[in-house]
Amino acid sequence: MSIIIAIDVGGTQLRAAAYTEGQPEPIAIHKAKTKANEPNAFDRLVTVVQAVLPKNQHIDALGVSSPGPLDPHAGVIMTTPNIKEWLNFPLAAKLSERFNAPAYLENDANLACLAEWKFGAGRGHHNLLYLTISTGVGGGVIINDLLLQGHHGLATELGHTTIQADGPLCGCGQRGHLEAFSSGTGIERYVAEQIAAGRASMLDGQAAPSAQSIARAAEQGDELAVESYQRAGKYLGIGVANFLHSFDPSIVVFGGGVSQSRALWFESFERSLKERIIHPKYLEGLVLASAALKDDAGLLGARALAEWKLNS
Repeated sequence: MSIIIAIDVGGTQLRAAAYTEGQPEPIAIHKAKTKANEPNAFDRLVTVVQAVLPKNQHIDALGVSSPGPLDPHAGVIMTTPNIKEWLNFPLAAKLSERFNAPAYLENDANLACLAEWKFGAGRGHHNLLYLTISTGVGGGVIINDLLLQGHHGLATELGHTTIQADGPLCGCGQRGHLEAFSSGTGIERYVAEQIAAGRASMLDGQAAPSAQSIARAAEQGDELAVESYQRAGKYLGIGVANFLHSFDPSIVVFGGGVSQSRALWFESFERSLKERIIHPKYLEGLVLASAALKDDAGLLGARALAEWKLNS
């Protein structure tokens, strides 16, 4: 029996699951607190993995989903906000040595993309664009049934596509990136700036309105809240037009917390997309879908990565 161990290095939890190849559900799953600022994170991760190991069974491979930046070719986490002590940390090699099996590492957004393609909303498609719109904007791309990684393994940082050269400051330190406009953080910053400039809103008086509270205000008809989501949709449309020109997918899958407020931004997004596409052929048959896998995307992506590597 072939055993795959999937690992998800999350912001609050370390999770591991054991799968048998071809079976949809895990045979075991375990989690523990990440404790980003505490030492000995690798030991905690090993304990989580050990908790899901079937007795007397050999592990065929381990797959790991983690935020980056990281080098998937070398299996090294260069740095990650989820675990502060992991600087240029050879996670794949350490796991491989500890469990006597090959271990593979990849960016969490890329693996959410891979998971949606293999198990979720993108099943049956050969060319897929995935965007997770949450605190930031991440992405992944499948081209002809292969995950696009790039020379250094750093491809498809789609949230850091420049939409407006002199635009608002992005969390990465550059200006005008898609993430600065269309992420939850971008929506929050825009509302805060407008209120500080004197705009009227039911959100005025809140110390720091969240994307969720702004969405609730928009649903109640607050003009500024509605505008903030329409603005995010407009710039998302510009970004996706660029991505269609680059990758020509048959489906775009939207995940992340902001995507769940689709009714607030989708009309603006679709209008912006249609205005900026260079030919209607790009939109012919294009599916615009919501992600299907939710919290399981990291584990299922890590599983898909390990199975892909084993079979390639």
